Amino acid sequence: MKNFGIKDVLTTLGLKKNNQGVSTGSKWYRSGGGLIESYSPVDGKLIGSVYGGDEKTWDKVVKQSEEAFKIWRTWPAPKRGEVVRQVGDALRKNKDPLGKLVSYEMGKSLQEGLGEVQEMIDICDFAVGLSRQLHGLTMHSERPNHRMYEQWHPIGTVGIISAFNFPVAVWSWNAMLAWVCGDVCVWKPSEKTPLCSIACQLIVAKIFAKNGVPEGVSCLVNGDATIGQLMAADERVPLVSATGSTRMGKAVARTVSERLGRSLLELGGNNAIIITENANLDMSIRGALFGAVGTAGQRCTTTRRLIVHDSIFDEVKEKLKKAYGQLSIGNPLDPANHVGPLIDKQAVKLYNDALKKVKLAGGEFVVKGGVLQGKGFESACYVKPAIAEVQNEFEIVQHETFAPILYLIRYNTLEEAIEKQNGVKQGLSSSIMTTSLRDMERFLSASGSDCGIANVNIGTSGAEIGGAFGGEKETGGGRESGSDAWRAYMRRQTNTINFGETLPLAQGIKFDI
Repeated sequence: MKNFGIKDVLTTLGLKKNNQGVSTGSKWYRSGGGLIESYSPVDGKLIGSVYGGDEKTWDKVVKQSEEAFKIWRTWPAPKRGEVVRQVGDALRKNKDPLGKLVSYEMGKSLQEGLGEVQEMIDICDFAVGLSRQLHGLTMHSERPNHRMYEQWHPIGTVGIISAFNFPVAVWSWNAMLAWVCGDVCVWKPSEKTPLCSIACQLIVAKIFAKNGVPEGVSCLVNGDATIGQLMAADERVPLVSATGSTRMGKAVARTVSERLGRSLLELGGNNAIIITENANLDMSIRGALFGAVGTAGQRCTTTRRLIVHDSIFDEVKEKLKKAYGQLSIGNPLDPANHVGPLIDKQAVKLYNDALKKVKLAGGEFVVKGGVLQGKGFESACYVKPAIAEVQNEFEIVQHETFAPILYLIRYNTLEEAIEKQNGVKQGLSSSIMTTSLRDMERFLSASGSDCGIANVNIGTSGAEIGGAFGGEKETGGGRESGSDAWRAYMRRQTNTINFGETLPLAQGIKFDI
């Protein structure tokens, strides 16, 4: 890996061979949570290790976050925004090493790793502007000499559970908005990408220390699922934002709701592109290709199903076969490669299991899959992107497989296509490729796509931070990042002010003594 400067990357970001994994900002804690070893799926080598948290250190961190909140919430929002602006500048300076670390520890292409850091920078910019726009409403009162308005206050400690596939960006979506809203954050990253979280914490800690930000505004607790369970059950954490599998999300939601806390969930996707008979096929193939194989199929917005009009089905199939034949699979730090590895050998097993289930169900492979071996594939995490012609009703098609397997499905009418697209339990991202205005509007109507994201003539992945991100049904219903997603991190308060000399009651009620 010397050609790609991984040792230099680790040194630049302040990472060591063995790292403490629990922090309240500038303070790092040793705990008894066990050692987490991070192996790169790129080459199978040990990058470094991290000491995870336990119940004792969890309690310390949350207590510190509570104390920090008492001070941080009193800072004017624009001042908090200025700190976040400086975080964005620090990320700009560290974009190259942090992007390379994301690529090496997670396995996504270098371009995607750098893009993920750019996403962090973009959300910082968004949050800075937002810090001057946390506005409420004013309403007319039915009572004379009264005024009513709404305002928004910080909610407190926000718990963030992030997944391995976006080891830094999704944390930043939550943290930057929460910080400008006046909240403090405790981050539980994926145990598969712990070094990325430590790098981010080190970058933020320097900026916070320079600005006198209270210790505990940015907290980090690495660890296994035990930490997530502690977070979900802790009444001192009023909001838990969790990104990951539907199974995990259901467990978090159940625990949080039992204590009447709030949960913001961004879970699984089983995303489809509908290609109509009048679509631009070159554009459609490009959108489907990146959507299906980007991040080796390990995005929640990955294109998993391609629903194609019967009249162009065979043509689309042949174009896809040709495009897949031109894919270069290998080290993601090499810009010549399009597809990197899966995150680990367990992911490879799930990929192989899915291929077997497709065959057993009667699916026909258009492009066969398989695990790659030999020089350059020593980690045993590289697989071939596969395409299978299937029925939407196949059980395996109804589930999300975090791997580059694309399912081809025929349709005859647009109503049938939309029904197939909506005919899964997940509801994250969707797209239609068409040149028909009527088809587009039908797809975007109330009786069209049931997903939180519905695109026209672009793929299912690659969302911009300006729009609220999230989905319906088993995707969880949460919204992160742009638009008015900031409201999830605050509590609403309605205020009524009487500036008169009498005390009239609402609804005309009389209560005279």
